[in-house]
Amino acid sequence: MSEKISQDAIKALFTEARTHNGWMDKPVDDALLHQAWDIARMGPTSANCSPLRVVFVKSAAAKARLKPALMEGNVEKTLSAPVVAIFGQDSRFFELLPKLFPHTDARPWFDGPGKEEVARITAFRNGTLQTAYFMLAARALGLDCGPMSGFDNAAVDREFFPDGRVKSNFLCNLGYGDPSKLFPRSPRLEFDEACKIL
Repeated sequence: MSEKISQDAIKALFTEARTHNGWMDKPVDDALLHQAWDIARMGPTSANCSPLRVVFVKSAAAKARLKPALMEGNVEKTLSAPVVAIFGQDSRFFELLPKLFPHTDARPWFDGPGKEEVARITAFRNGTLQTAYFMLAARALGLDCGPMSGFDNAAVDREFFPDGRVKSNFLCNLGYGDPSKLFPRSPRLEFDEACKIL
């Protein structure tokens, strides 16, 4: 059985972590992005399908390509972030199942006539799950996150995933947050408002 993590770790991952809207002028090393991926990829997915695909937008040229797809209110905080992760899911994730799930032939579960909706839902659900793993890994390594919608998915897909195989889910600004630009924390639902024990 796993041991409990420290209260400091819980604070860093959840209770004191915030969604950041402003960023310190401090770069994020590529090695840190690799490290976050190496941690996040270990989280479970259905049949180990691992559909998450990520484009890390860092350069000024890449940010210029992203800018037209952003809602006006998201432009400044996104372009000022050291890194913008475009999280997407591979619609043909099942092509890699022989490598990822080698003990049985799982590809027919998702590939073939009539399987399109199962594949789409599986990719979206598990890709979204993996983005949460990635954000927790990034926080564990000392990065701050600013996940957001508020962009034109179709425009992002045309620009960054032109073959149509990967579909964008949401964006996440990454870096070292400026605490002076935080909004007050919004309320959360209490246990009895959202949960039942049967």
